[in-house]
Amino acid sequence: MQILVLGAAAGGGLPQWNCGCRNCADARAGRIPSMTQSSVAVSLDGSSWVLLNASPDIRVQLAGLSKMHPPALRGTPISAVILTNGDIDHIAGLLTLREKTAFDLYATQAGLDIVEDNSVFRVLDPDLVRSHSIELDSAFEPLPRLIVTPFAVPGKVALFLEGDAVNVEELGEQTVGLLLESDDGRAAYIPGCATVPGWLLTRLKDVDVLLFDGTVWNNDEMAQTGTGQKTGARMGHVPLNGPHGSLSSFEGLGARKIFIHINNTNPILQPDAPERAEVLARGWEIAADGMEIRL
Repeated sequence: MQILVLGAAAGGGLPQWNCGCRNCADARAGRIPSMTQSSVAVSLDGSSWVLLNASPDIRVQLAGLSKMHPPALRGTPISAVILTNGDIDHIAGLLTLREKTAFDLYATQAGLDIVEDNSVFRVLDPDLVRSHSIELDSAFEPLPRLIVTPFAVPGKVALFLEGDAVNVEELGEQTVGLLLESDDGRAAYIPGCATVPGWLLTRLKDVDVLLFDGTVWNNDEMAQTGTGQKTGARMGHVPLNGPHGSLSSFEGLGARKIFIHINNTNPILQPDAPERAEVLARGWEIAADGMEIRL
């Protein structure tokens, strides 16, 4: 199994277009690497690929990687796209994939409703882009021998669907993780997760690779950096730090552990930051655009 990180950043990317925080300034100056918005590609043969989410940066992501280039005059190595939620940074890239080339689109019914209820997505020709409703805890095969099982993780509805009251730890079809299995091993992809309950730890105990939500270091990181008032919890993302953060929660997990979906404010992006040193010392890796993982 080959897993290729197309984009490692949270929504907005790095640098974010309207942000002058230290990380964004350093990325613009070339002092730290820039990152596009979160998406990964998975393949078993290096020829046919499944995208996990389609970020707004998908055109530049595909253009920058030869494995994603058209194999002929018109065509694509992308066989399918699987959505984990309805966030803009995970669905907007579908609009780029409108150029009359076939692929399969998989999402929970709640995810498909977002696409089908918004008329702008009608640019996806239904004769070519085949939609498939996936069921929680029910496996499917987007590629031969690649078994994918979606499962609910705590999270919230997409920002543009929020009402007056928001359940940030809702458990259902709106936020899912993906278990990827083949003869080579097992990987889990969870780019958004609000908490790490015990049952989730149990579910992931046998995976070989975990790509997990690395949005913020501290819950109040945006307030600390002066970039906003929303907490990680309010955005539906568990922080890395703290007694209930992901670093402590996954302490005993023996898998290869990689943080992905990293916000532009997160101090782990700085090479000399003590937070980055702690992440690495505790056995985690930090995703970067173009990172390749093989099982």
